[in-house]
Amino acid sequence: MNRYEWLLFDLDGTLSDPADGFVNCMNHALVFHDYAPKSVAELTPYIGPPLEHTVSKLTGSSDSKFVRSMVDKYRERYGETGYAENRLYPGIAETLERLSDSESIRLGVCTSKRADFAKRILEQFELHHYFDFVSGGDVGIAKWQQLEKLLKENTINRKALMIGDRHFDLSAASKNGLPGAGVLWGYGRKEELDEHTPRYLFSHPSEILDIV
Repeated sequence: MNRYEWLLFDLDGTLSDPADGFVNCMNHALVFHDYAPKSVAELTPYIGPPLEHTVSKLTGSSDSKFVRSMVDKYRERYGETGYAENRLYPGIAETLERLSDSESIRLGVCTSKRADFAKRILEQFELHHYFDFVSGGDVGIAKWQQLEKLLKENTINRKALMIGDRHFDLSAASKNGLPGAGVLWGYGRKEELDEHTPRYLFSHPSEILDIV
C-alpha cells in the first residue's frame, strides 16, 4: 500500500521555470511605478513567494494600495504574454505521466499563482489532465491557508505530500500537519529547504517515482 494518496505540486520552480515571465512582468510593474528595472540576477531569488511579499521586499513599501497596484500591473502583462514565457523542467512531463498511471495516487497543484494563470500554463504544456484540481492563491492568501481549505473541504486527505522548491511550501505543509518534500532544481537553496526538515529532497523529477 502506498504511503501517500495525494501528491501536491507547487508550480513555479517545481513543474516549470517561470524566470523569463517573472522578470519581464516585474520590470514592467517597476518601470510603470517609476522604479529602475532590475537584472535577472537581482529578481530571480524572489521567485516563489506570494507576489505581495516580493513587491514589498523589492520596493521597501508595505502600503497596501501601492502593493496592490504593483501586483495588478505585473498581472496585466502576465495575463497577456508572461504566462507563456514559462519553460517546462526536463523530466516533469514523463514523471507526471508515470504517476498518473498509478491507480492509488492522485495529483493536485497548490500554487501561490492565481488559479486561472496556473491552469493556462498547465494547458500550454499539456499537463492539465494529470491533475484532479488546481488550487491558486491571491493577494492576502497564504499557501498554508490554501492547504487548510483543501483539507477542510475534503478535497485532499492527510495522506498527502506537498512538493515544492521553497520553504513556503514546506512550512505550509507543516502548519497543516502534512509532510513536505523539497526539489533542488528550482529556486530554493538546499540550506533553505533543510531548515524545514523535508521528508524527501529530490534532485531530479524521476526520483519522485521511487516513493510511490
